Amino acid sequence: MLEFFLELFSEEIPARMQAQAAAQLASLVGETLAPLKPAAAQTYYGPRRLALRVNVAAEVPATQLSERGPRASAPEQALAGFLRKHNATKEQLAQEGDFWVLNKSVPAMSARALIGAALPAALAKLPWPKSMRWGQGGDFAWVRPLRRMVCLLDGDVVPLQLGPVIAGNETEGHRVHAPGAFAVASAADWVEKLRAHFVIADAAERRKLIAEGIVEQARQRDLTVAEDDALLDEVTGLVEWSVPLIGRIDDHFMDLPPEVRELSMKINQKYFALRDSSGRPAPYFAFVANLAADDSGAAIIAGNERVLRARLSDARHFWDLDLKTPLEALLPKLEKITFHARIGTQRQRADRISTLAANIAQRLNASPQEMNEAARAGLLCKADLVTGMVGEFPELQGIMGGYYAAQEAREGNNIIGAAIRTHYQPKGPSDDVPRGLVAISVALADKLDTLIEFFRIGETPTGSGDPFALRRAALGVIRIILENDLKLALNESIGVTPDLLAFILERLRVKLRGEGQKFDILDAVLAGGRNDDLVDIMRRVKAVRDFLLTPDGANLLTAYRRAANILRIENAKDGPHDGEVSEGQFVQDEERRLDHVLREVEADSLRQFAAGNYEAGMSGFAGLRGPVDAFFDAVTVNAEQSQIRLNRLRLLAKLRDTMHRVAEFAKIEG
Repeated sequence: MLEFFLELFSEEIPARMQAQAAAQLASLVGETLAPLKPAAAQTYYGPRRLALRVNVAAEVPATQLSERGPRASAPEQALAGFLRKHNATKEQLAQEGDFWVLNKSVPAMSARALIGAALPAALAKLPWPKSMRWGQGGDFAWVRPLRRMVCLLDGDVVPLQLGPVIAGNETEGHRVHAPGAFAVASAADWVEKLRAHFVIADAAERRKLIAEGIVEQARQRDLTVAEDDALLDEVTGLVEWSVPLIGRIDDHFMDLPPEVRELSMKINQKYFALRDSSGRPAPYFAFVANLAADDSGAAIIAGNERVLRARLSDARHFWDLDLKTPLEALLPKLEKITFHARIGTQRQRADRISTLAANIAQRLNASPQEMNEAARAGLLCKADLVTGMVGEFPELQGIMGGYYAAQEAREGNNIIGAAIRTHYQPKGPSDDVPRGLVAISVALADKLDTLIEFFRIGETPTGSGDPFALRRAALGVIRIILENDLKLALNESIGVTPDLLAFILERLRVKLRGEGQKFDILDAVLAGGRNDDLVDIMRRVKAVRDFLLTPDGANLLTAYRRAANILRIENAKDGPHDGEVSEGQFVQDEERRLDHVLREVEADSLRQFAAGNYEAGMSGFAGLRGPVDAFFDAVTVNAEQSQIRLNRLRLLAKLRDTMHRVAEFAKIEG
């Protein structure tokens, strides 16, 4: 195998595009060079370059092509098109039956020839979210102006051309520390020479160095770094040679909400927030410079502190201005904001959320005060959408409303503020759910209102399309209910229609599948009915699953399947075989014993199930195993006497139906 190495060197590539572009480069090259059996591909990406190293065969072996063409009676144009497609002549055709057949020898092709011939067109198709043309680029478009290209096959240059750039063996290092071009002979040589020229080529190594560097700088001041993987990924795409530094935040900005400071630092400046030894926000920030300054970074730190000071002064202005207007006074402004043309304004939405939050709180056995607080928080939860701070930082919606409500609260009562602050939660799979009855009620009301209203107007998700994030809203409802162990019926009285309930249950299936759990038991339990209480559903699922993990449960499931299979076959002949079992038709003790135990299960275990005592109810089902085993060992179901046969089939139907009142066990796999 030969080493093929490609580097595309350009002006700065946006950090958010680099990883995906590198993956697409590997895919494009892999598809284009497929005849060379590419293997062991490794990608590199950074602010000014994408690169790929891959092993390829030395040549594409000679082959004999035999392909059937158009019918012999086809128009001449069809035959001409076939020949053009295969770069062949009519003399290479032979007629076999009603068709022309092309028999063509394809000579071997060197890797160098294939790369030079096929790769430029493939590279020109590399997709970018945004691309540009520039002075010398002509019609060629790239994410930023392309400056150089290294293309090597076992160290030798493959002189392909991409736009205005012809490949060679020269690249460039750090723009400041090591300007100018230098030659490379292989991927390994490229990596090491770039390092010597102040560029860390491998993104994973660069990310690790950045993370370790800022942690060490923070440790020297007895500080820790607030975890932020997304910011770390972005900074990795901004620098080639990382120099971690620490700056200071002016003390008079430390009374701003930490989310305001830290979001301003992250969004505008790509700074990392720091914590003191007690875990509280520290008056410092970490950042990464792209060069090592002679003064150990003092001037760079001072410049960044000056920029941050201006940013936080703007935030201070919005904070002080917003505090002058109570949230309730902002409600009329919500009447001018359309939530959805067919649903109404944000004010109308706030009114609905308020009513629904109070309704949910009541169903969760809230006190009158808690119901009033839920209604109040629901009414005010969208008011911060018209504040200056949220206008500047939309990511802070809800959070700022919580702070403003807390500032207005009397006697330190911040329940309403906390509910507003968390009502968008959970925003993702790793986000916490709201806690506390009022906060839970408002968060559920917010998500349920979204679901109810969009289902009402028929705007439901289709395929992979979900423009209104209804799947996320449904998953939020599920997580809030399950993780808070809420007994809350999702039914028509709070606006959840059967279609919406089915949608929520489908998201529950998806959630279980994503957690690596089987959801066949869930389907079996749902088929048993009573499906609007999620906590109750999952308790039943657990009880059935735990029972089936026991020997009695596994054997009873096998017996159930045997009974269901017999009924399916016999019902096809002369069924269904429903109806009352007649004790007078019993011939064998095994029949009588099974009927007796079934009656006990109906009287006790199903009563336990109806009362929500699912573990106790399932333990009662264990008593069925012995009688069922004995029945199948000793009793011939299809007796010669028709009445005895009918009675035995009815007994099996009774067994099946009794178990179905817990779960439809036929849906359980394995």
